[in-house]
Amino acid sequence: MTHTVPSTPPAEAAHHDRPFAQDPGRWTQAHSRALRTGHVPDHTCSTACEPVLVHERTLWGWLAWTIPGDGSRPETPHQIGVLTPGATRAQRWAGRWLTRRPARRIALFRLPGSVRLSTAAVALLSLLTGLFAIGHGTPTDTALPAMALAPLLTEHVPQRLDARAREHVRTGQDPAACRYLQRLASLQTSLVQAAAGSDRYELRRSAEIGHNLLWEAAGLLQTHDTRAVSDALILRERLMVQLGHQVTQINTAAENAENGTTDEDQTREPERPLGPYPPHGQPTAPSPTPGTPLPKGTVLMPQPETSPADRTPDVYLLFAHEAYYPAAAQEINTTVVAAASLLHPQVRQPDGARIHDLLTRGRRPGEIIPLATLTHELGGGADWPEVGDWERVTTDLVQLVRAGRCDALSLGLPEIARALVCTGPHSHVRAYDAAADDFIVYGSAERAAVLTEVGTFLASLVTEQDLWPGDGLLAPLARTGQETR
Repeated sequence: MTHTVPSTPPAEAAHHDRPFAQDPGRWTQAHSRALRTGHVPDHTCSTACEPVLVHERTLWGWLAWTIPGDGSRPETPHQIGVLTPGATRAQRWAGRWLTRRPARRIALFRLPGSVRLSTAAVALLSLLTGLFAIGHGTPTDTALPAMALAPLLTEHVPQRLDARAREHVRTGQDPAACRYLQRLASLQTSLVQAAAGSDRYELRRSAEIGHNLLWEAAGLLQTHDTRAVSDALILRERLMVQLGHQVTQINTAAENAENGTTDEDQTREPERPLGPYPPHGQPTAPSPTPGTPLPKGTVLMPQPETSPADRTPDVYLLFAHEAYYPAAAQEINTTVVAAASLLHPQVRQPDGARIHDLLTRGRRPGEIIPLATLTHELGGGADWPEVGDWERVTTDLVQLVRAGRCDALSLGLPEIARALVCTGPHSHVRAYDAAADDFIVYGSAERAAVLTEVGTFLASLVTEQDLWPGDGLLAPLARTGQETR
């Protein structure tokens, strides 16, 4: 009984999902050249083999792709580099320098280490030139230092230039960081393409803001893992998605103006998915009337000040995850499951049971608890290591839902609504309004409204039968005199 709320998949998904997605011929050429001149790792290689990299340069940086030995295209870049926003010509040349072809090296005869082929060539050339100069009267004390200095400079100057060039670039090489930057890079490429050749200030400004957001995300991922800075990364991704939608709206309005059509001439816009959608009005959260019994599925904001009480099994977990598309025109990016699904044997344990214990303590029947609320209650995420690996648990839950091993409410939330449920109860989300060149701030009231609307969908879904948590569930954690974590 998995219920899905449809949403249109982003158009920018075609960018960078494969190397040279817009020009497949370049990948074919790079693959052929690597087979002719380089070493492509295969089953005979050891872990010491250096991967062959093909650099796809962009206006904001580059993506470095490996060449698999089986001839397939890689799905995730090996490295992503982001140039500093507003890069000068010299700084752009720094990016090209870092993406140059690797230097060929030759082993020294019976000596450890190796030298660049260019160093060996310069050494031979300087030797011949020095002998020629000495033969024509050049003092030996002048020629010999020059003969020794030339190959040394050839060997060590590129390393110094590399260090200087990296001052203007932020790179991500960890697989998780590359996957996240790959999504942001797709969004930024869409913004850059929309602004290319346009004199619209809104389009150029959107591309500038997107580059700054990509630069900030690369900086976070250089010093932290994705889990430690997940909130900051999600906020930046949501803002970039919002920029993309704003650009689409601006281009659509411009096309309508060129064609002489108006909004009234267009077909009625399909109903939008759940949640507030800027720049429209900001809804407020309804509050339950005191003393009125709460229907199943009614959303109540968690009360941090409430002391832990007996376990309440009839609650639900809401969490966002990487989008997937069960149908061509559906995006699923958020899921609601029964709390008991955390006790499923195919969910990472005992992490799932610990999160279940945390989720069900001191709640009210019918509450929908976002994962971000648990993070807020755990000291902003500082205490998650004591509870469990929430990222692995939610990944397992998504696999259960997709395999039909438990029921869920699958949602395609728009960017602002999804960003709100990914933040704490008292956090704020900023959305850029390109038309006004200003930011709209969404807070706890809008977050509560999103949860209320999700609760309305859930209440209609579970009127006759509650969400099935799955079979073979494990027993909840045993309660002791102290709180179990």
